[in-house]
Amino acid sequence: MQPALATLLFGAACIALSPIFVRLSEAGPTATAFWRVALAVPALWLFHSLKRKNNPGQTSPWLLFAAGLAFAGDLAFWHSSIKLTSVANSTLLANLASIFVTLAAWVFLRQKPTGIFLAGLAAALLGVAMLVQTSLAFSRTGLLGDALGVVTAMFYAGYILAVKGLRDRGETALRLMAVTTTITAFILFPVALASGETMLPQTLYGWAVLLGLAWISHAGGQGLIAYSLAHLPAAFSSVGLLLQPVIAAGFAWVLLGEPLVPLQIAGGLVVLVGIYLARRGSS
Repeated sequence: MQPALATLLFGAACIALSPIFVRLSEAGPTATAFWRVALAVPALWLFHSLKRKNNPGQTSPWLLFAAGLAFAGDLAFWHSSIKLTSVANSTLLANLASIFVTLAAWVFLRQKPTGIFLAGLAAALLGVAMLVQTSLAFSRTGLLGDALGVVTAMFYAGYILAVKGLRDRGETALRLMAVTTTITAFILFPVALASGETMLPQTLYGWAVLLGLAWISHAGGQGLIAYSLAHLPAAFSSVGLLLQPVIAAGFAWVLLGEPLVPLQIAGGLVVLVGIYLARRGSS
C-alpha cells in the first residue's frame, strides 16, 4: 500500500498545482481550459496505447459524451472562478462535488441520504458561508468567483456520475481519460473562441505554463490518482484526495502571496469536515 499511498499524495499535489498554473496563464480562463486538455490529449493516448487491454468492456458513446461535456463545464467555470476569487476558496468549493452527487441520487433516484450525510451537508454549508463572508470582506469579485466555484462542483458531480456509469460498464481508466479529454477539447475550442478571450500565450513562459498545466496537473496528476485508486481502499482514497484544496492553498500562499485569514481557515476546515462526513454517509 505504501507506493500507492505515495502515488495518491503526489497525484493530489500535481492537481493542486493546477490553479497556480491557471493564475499564471497568459491566456484567458476558458482558453486556458482548452489548452489544458488539448495539450494533454497526446500524452493520454500514448499512456492508453502502452497499457491497452484486450477486452476494454462495453462502452457507451452517450455517457462518454456526457462525461466530456460535464468536464468541459467543470473546467470552464472553475478556471473563471480561480481568476475571480482566492485559490483556496475556489478549490474548496469545487470539492463540494461529492455532496452534489448524493443530492442528485436523492432527487432523481430516490436514494434517501443517511444522517451522517445530512450532518456533513450542514457542516459544508456552514463552511461555505464562512468562505463567502471572507470574499465579501476582501474582494469585489470574490462573491462571483465563489458562486462559479459552486457551479463547478455541480458540473464535476455530473462528470463523476457519468464516469461511474462508464466504469460500471468495464471502461478502463486510461481510455476513459483519453476519450473524455478529447471530447472536452472539442467542446471548449469553439467556446474559447467565442468568448473573445486571449487565445494564445505571448511568450515561451506562457506556453511553459500551459504545458505544465496539461502534463503535470492534468495528465500526470489524474493518471497517478487513477493508478492509486486501483490499489487503495475507496474510503481512504477519498479522504486522501481532500488534501488537494489544502495543498493548493499552501501553493497559493507561497507562490502567489495569498495568505489565509483566520475566518477563511476556519471555513475551509469546516468544509473539509463536511465533505468527509458526506462521503462517509454516502458510501
